[in-house]
Amino acid sequence: MGYAQQHLNEAIEIIQKMDVPAIENMAELLATVKKDGGRIFFLGVGGSAGNCSHAVNDFRKIVGIESYAPTDNVSELTARTNDEGWSTIFVEWLKTSKLLAKDAVFIFSVGGGNLEKNISPNLVEALKFAKTVGARITGVVGRDGGYTAQVADACVIVPTVNSETITPHAEAFQAVVWHLLVSHPALKANQTKWESATAAVK
Repeated sequence: MGYAQQHLNEAIEIIQKMDVPAIENMAELLATVKKDGGRIFFLGVGGSAGNCSHAVNDFRKIVGIESYAPTDNVSELTARTNDEGWSTIFVEWLKTSKLLAKDAVFIFSVGGGNLEKNISPNLVEALKFAKTVGARITGVVGRDGGYTAQVADACVIVPTVNSETITPHAEAFQAVVWHLLVSHPALKANQTKWESATAAVK
């Protein structure tokens, strides 16, 4: 069996093992955020940061929820990293944004954060702050979910089916889950271009 087939077989296995009720809980939580007029703050580093940017677009345009990703502002991100340190870049951003109880912090991460191992401490510090203000916490994470899974109100853990491909599958399924969410009847408010064009042809 070639590598491409192996990778795709792993993806199929992951889909079969996904926690569907957890995804539905996430959709319900985000629907409540929307109803309450809350905002979503997407936090992630590395490839997950890129996913945050894409998700912000989809949740704003398709769902109609005010959404932001601190990593989209490279000037503030690098200034805070340089002046204050890596571990506090997100928590200080959330403080300036006046995070509220009606808002949500949405984590995209391969490991979910782990202070003991100094892995994504910036996510952990942001989540600690979110808990103090009562904001809703959700995320799509890999491995055991890390700190995110420990404190989240709704969390989807991408199952590990191969220890050699944890990162690519975790980051790929972040996209699968958020695209599912913005397409979910409980959240979707606006039609996307190609679907509306296809409907017009019919």
